[in-house]
This record gives sequence, structure tokens and C-alpha cells, in this order.
Amino acid sequence: MTGNWLTIRTGDGRDLEVLRSGRSDAFPLVYHSGSPTAAHEHPAMEQAAGSQGWQVVTFSRPGYAGSTPAEGRSVADVAADVTAVLDQLGLDRFVTLGWSGGGPHALATAALLPDRCLAAATLAGVAPYDADGLDWFDGMGPENLEEFGAAVESREALETFLHPVAAGLAAVTGEQVAAELGGLIDEVDESALTGDFADVVADAFRRAVSAGIAGWRDDDLAFVRPWGFDLADLRVPVSVWQGAHDRMVPFAHGTWLAAHMPGARVHLYDDEGHLSLVAQLPRILADLADLADQ
Repeated sequence: MTGNWLTIRTGDGRDLEVLRSGRSDAFPLVYHSGSPTAAHEHPAMEQAAGSQGWQVVTFSRPGYAGSTPAEGRSVADVAADVTAVLDQLGLDRFVTLGWSGGGPHALATAALLPDRCLAAATLAGVAPYDADGLDWFDGMGPENLEEFGAAVESREALETFLHPVAAGLAAVTGEQVAAELGGLIDEVDESALTGDFADVVADAFRRAVSAGIAGWRDDDLAFVRPWGFDLADLRVPVSVWQGAHDRMVPFAHGTWLAAHMPGARVHLYDDEGHLSLVAQLPRILADLADLADQ
């Protein structure tokens, strides 16, 4: 399936790069990709959504690829961008899914647009940095410990870390992506990172850094600052999916989210990782449809 690429102008004059896949009259799934990724073709996502009779709407967050940077943005700011995209596409009600760094953005979308968002799912999603009772760094691979340690230290320290890493991702191939991730994956995720899926992940990384590091930097800084909304106020049905072999977003993030969102439907796996869990997309979207009564 080939998506339709377009550019949408926000009310404050920024451009958002949008990818729309599926029938334009179908019910929309708003997908928030991880960090660092820009909008990209994701055949497994599109196929799983198509099985539900849905279209997929995704966009590059500010600073990634063709989207204008918005320095200092918070996680909560994504809700206004979702509104701009859906309004200009003529779409109203929707469901949302966020993977990894997209998880907080899906939760913000649900929390701040409760009249339009029918349900949300977070897949290997990040928990708040200031989460009470959570050791946020515990269980992260060494590269993420360094990356987010720099984000906590300062913008300058983070930029110093990101520039050489981004250079390594700029031309990464599917065959190289497992080695590029290094200590961020174990044998479970490495075994999943093959074939077409490895090519999709590599393409997402290349697009993420195609315009520099602004989007990646601003994602990281937003994660370690107040998100701008309270998870306890969520009134939209939510599901949490997390694997114990995750070295990018540790399992404890998922268990914390599950315990701190009222009525969350919880799917925790001892045998899945950050990447391998994507194979569950048909189940994840079927569960999301059930939550939304769609």
C-alpha cells in the first residue's frame, strides 16, 4: 500500500509533513511513531489497520523531516497538531496508537482531545520522567542511559551526544540497523529485526535525521520535562502493551503506566522486547477497536 504524502499548515504558520494510508472515507487511526522517527511507510501497520477497516494518519513531529521545528515544545503540544491535521483532512472521531516515544504523544492526544479520541494504546511507551516510585533509567541500555542523561543535563550536552549518532543513522540499511542499535537490543529484538521489518526500521531512522537532530532533540527534552497534562485525568479507554526484554523503554515504564491510568487494559509480556512486540499489531489494533467500540 502506498500512502498519500501531504503538507498541512498549522494555525501558527508551521508545516507538518503528513502521511495518509488507506481509504479516505475510513475511520482514522492516528499513529504516533517513536523517537527518533519521522512519518514513514509502515506496511505492517497499514495492513493491520486495513483489517479493521481503518485508514492510518501519521505525521512527522516538529523538527523531523519535512515538519517545521517548534523548539521548546511539550508532549502536550501534540494535541494541537493532531487537531490541525484532522480538521484539514475533514476527519472527526479517531483512535490513537503511540509506539515508544510516540506513546506519551498518544496519551496526550487522548487526554486533551477526549471529545474526539475514542481510545488510545501505548506500545512500549515511555513513562513520565518525574513518575513517583519509578527509577526511570533502570533497565535502559547503555546508549539510552547516555542519551537521556545528556537530556537531563542540558540541551547542549544532548546535542553533543546526538550529532555523531545521527550521522551513523543517516545512511543505515536494514542489514546494519541491529548493529547500530548496539546495547539497546537483546537477542529477542535482534531476532525480530530482519527482512522487511529491518528495512522499515532503517528507513524510519534515515528519515528521522534527514533534516538534522531538531526533532529528536526536542522529543528527548520534552520527555524529561513536565508533559503538560495529568495521566490521572485520562477519561478515554487506554491499553498498555510492554515487553520484559525492552532495553530502550524498560518494562517498569509499562507497569508504572498500567498502575497509574484509571481502568487501563494491560498487556505485559515476559517474552517480548521493544521491536518484537510490533508483531502483535493485529491484536493491538483489534483490542483498540474493542476499546473504542468500533
